[in-house]
Amino acid sequence: MELLNIKKVYFVGIGGIGMSALARYFTKRGCMVCGYDKTQTGLTRALEEEGINITYTDDIAQVPSDFNEVNPETLIVYTPAIPKDSKILNFFRDKGFSIKKRSEVLGIISQGMFCIAVAGTHGKTTTSSMVAHILTHTGYGCTAFLGGIATNYNSNVLYGKNNVLVVEADEYDRSFLTLHPDIAVVTSMDADHLDIYGDAAHLQESFHLFVSQIKEDGKLFVREGLPLHGITYSSGSQSALRAINIRVVNGDFVFDFEDGFTTIKDITLAMPGRHNVENATAAIGVALSLGIKPTLIKKAVAHFKGVKRRFETIVKTEKQVYIDDYAHHPEEIRACLDAVRQLYPEKKLTAIFQPHLFTRTRDFADDFAKVLSTVDDLILLDIYPARELPIEGINAEMLLNKITVEHKQVCGKNLVTSLIKNKKPELILTIGAGDIDTLVEPLKETLNNA
Repeated sequence: MELLNIKKVYFVGIGGIGMSALARYFTKRGCMVCGYDKTQTGLTRALEEEGINITYTDDIAQVPSDFNEVNPETLIVYTPAIPKDSKILNFFRDKGFSIKKRSEVLGIISQGMFCIAVAGTHGKTTTSSMVAHILTHTGYGCTAFLGGIATNYNSNVLYGKNNVLVVEADEYDRSFLTLHPDIAVVTSMDADHLDIYGDAAHLQESFHLFVSQIKEDGKLFVREGLPLHGITYSSGSQSALRAINIRVVNGDFVFDFEDGFTTIKDITLAMPGRHNVENATAAIGVALSLGIKPTLIKKAVAHFKGVKRRFETIVKTEKQVYIDDYAHHPEEIRACLDAVRQLYPEKKLTAIFQPHLFTRTRDFADDFAKVLSTVDDLILLDIYPARELPIEGINAEMLLNKITVEHKQVCGKNLVTSLIKNKKPELILTIGAGDIDTLVEPLKETLNNA
């Protein structure tokens, strides 16, 4: 399907972070854009305010008449998270419409563009957002599809003045294999999505396939220690790209960058954590490879405000600090907790965690238990099922029993704010990829009125 021929687009599952970015992109192109999602969220409300017609009822009667007949100008986009028995999705299938997954559409858009793709089981949203921000802030320019809301732009899509595309390359469902990048970054390859891959070996195989699709004269930046051949980066001394002299200054992380050719001193990064310093190191390497001046890169990094739900400080007073993070894999949680401890080593940490997926909870129960046992006080929510059906014996209580911290409990999501109001903790962290984000505003209000 040719991009220039597309005039009308319907999104089945429009509320997802990746789907909504595509919806905004096609709206910007002047296409008629409509969609369905099962629940209204802040993101879908924002799309509606931007003029996109959205229904929250899975009923073919809700599909606009413009999408009743097949024609070559109409594209239907769906997310694998949509149930197979969706009435609207099956209506389009039965009619014979051109139906594409989100990843396939990204593949269509990237054709003919200089593509910078950031992959990894974690770190890809922050790193791709950093790359896009550096290119935008320095005036180099890019179009970008991001897996989170970049705080600088309050959006998950950027529109560039040139032919450069920055995209988050998602390993879920092998989606990133639709891309043929000019520059690729791989941030991590930890076992995940085992409901799709079966085991870690098959996940790694898919990453090897992804990097094999880099164009012949392209570049691969890979975090030190991963089983891939490319330009290595890390916060150590052995990599081709190195972040050194890392320290905390006035709540920000400050570091020096070296690659054997270029040295950039005293780079300020507002996103805490050694893992984010490494993400920034990769983004700086990409920018330098494009010929962007080091002085401009340093200014851009200092102006990067982060990504919503990626170590986002919600409340910061003398009495209380509240941070929200999207972490949903044991390694992500470990990195998040390390960053919290580096910033607030003296404060007692209360963590509220919502496990994401029954399969992930089952596959990594011991790892989750080990890392969550390092907090001072744990509040555990029920497992967020997303696309899955329950698995017998896999629940929050099972996970709680494995956790060794003394102060721990399972709590209903509707009771969390009153529990926090009574506890009055000095340092709070909400972590998870489900609907735990709906607690952010109520918790903020509770703490500010305490």
